[in-house]
Amino acid sequence: MIDSCRLLGMARPLRIQYPGACYHVTCRGNGRKNIFLDKKDYKIFTDRLSLSLDIYNVSLLAHVCMPNHFHLLVTTPEGNLSEFMRHFNISYTSAFNHRHNRVGHLYQGRYKAFLIDSDNYLLEVSRYIHLNPIRIKGSPDNTVKEKLDMLLKYKNSSLPGYLHAGKRTDFVNYTTVLEYMGGDTRKGRLGYRKFILQGIEQKIENPLGLGKGSGIVGSADFVQGIREKFLGEKASKREQPALRKLEKTPDPEDLIDHFTHLTGIGREEICRRGKNLVERAMLMELLYRLCQLTQAEIGRLVGGIDYSSVSQARKRLRIRLGHEPELKKKFNNLRCRLIQSSRIKI
Repeated sequence: MIDSCRLLGMARPLRIQYPGACYHVTCRGNGRKNIFLDKKDYKIFTDRLSLSLDIYNVSLLAHVCMPNHFHLLVTTPEGNLSEFMRHFNISYTSAFNHRHNRVGHLYQGRYKAFLIDSDNYLLEVSRYIHLNPIRIKGSPDNTVKEKLDMLLKYKNSSLPGYLHAGKRTDFVNYTTVLEYMGGDTRKGRLGYRKFILQGIEQKIENPLGLGKGSGIVGSADFVQGIREKFLGEKASKREQPALRKLEKTPDPEDLIDHFTHLTGIGREEICRRGKNLVERAMLMELLYRLCQLTQAEIGRLVGGIDYSSVSQARKRLRIRLGHEPELKKKFNNLRCRLIQSSRIKI
């Protein structure tokens, strides 16, 4: 097997982002201190996680929260892991600090992310995440059944929803992983249960060990393909059109023009002061998500309003999206059409 770290010739893993990429992401508490102090912290964490997933159109495949760290398995249809994690980590840190009357960093350094070869390692990484509670706490004298019961009773994990459809949460995508077991059916769930039991019975290697140094967990062919496409050792970004395209964000003016075309509402009407059109709020949200603008920059583009007005409008929209399925469907359709448009490439 080719040593992927030597192959890539890197001392520090790079952030590789592209549409459809899959990652294992983890953060540990600063000084290994706990990042969850009680049940309410876990609830705030999942609420903030769910919101960030929705804002950045990221799909969560598996997760587990331990007292001083967490693990996520995610896919990024829009190639925006850094933006998603920045928003989520700031959001939870702010809530945690406010609630516990503290200041400063919550996490130890930046988050760690491994790019996952989903064809060959998605199942293994999902199992590694789900076995975390018994691996960390240790239970050498317990039977396999007792260990499985421990995992199923562990509330801060996506595993129960994989094995029992009635224990699911709406912010986890169970289908993608279960497709490797034949689908999200009773047979598929039983197959995943058997896969988890095999992981308990046997001393399996940590699949993330393959990514040490390179940040990539995959076959030799997958690593080589990533190296050639994104990490040419001698090629500059000017010589890497694929990488340059992935780093490009839509031009805000192009997005606004196309948005007005799709909605049939002119820019002057949408941006008129005193107007509280839902389309205006959707435009603000899309400028934030797709163009990575600050709220102050968005305010200047949509009629010269201040950042707090943008923030309030986006917050009201998110509440409505959570309660009005038809509005959410309309918003998601607009987002998809903007992304897929030949006029806006990201």
